[in-house]
Amino acid sequence: MKPIILVGIVLIVLGALVLTYHGITYTTRQKVLQLGPLEATRKTEKTISLPPILGGLALAGGVALVIIGARK
Repeated sequence: MKPIILVGIVLIVLGALVLTYHGITYTTRQKVLQLGPLEATRKTEKTISLPPILGGLALAGGVALVIIGARK
């Protein structure tokens, strides 16, 4: 398989995932209080937004690369 087609397929998959999930959420833990052996922690959820236009561009670029790779 040609490398350009492989890159195109990866872009198509990533573009579809971005359009499906709209962002990445992760959790962080932060130590709030420590008194001897006792500890208090706080969990915070943070989200990295991914705009749908980014997914659309990746999807379109992937399709274009697959078509270009298939013609050569």
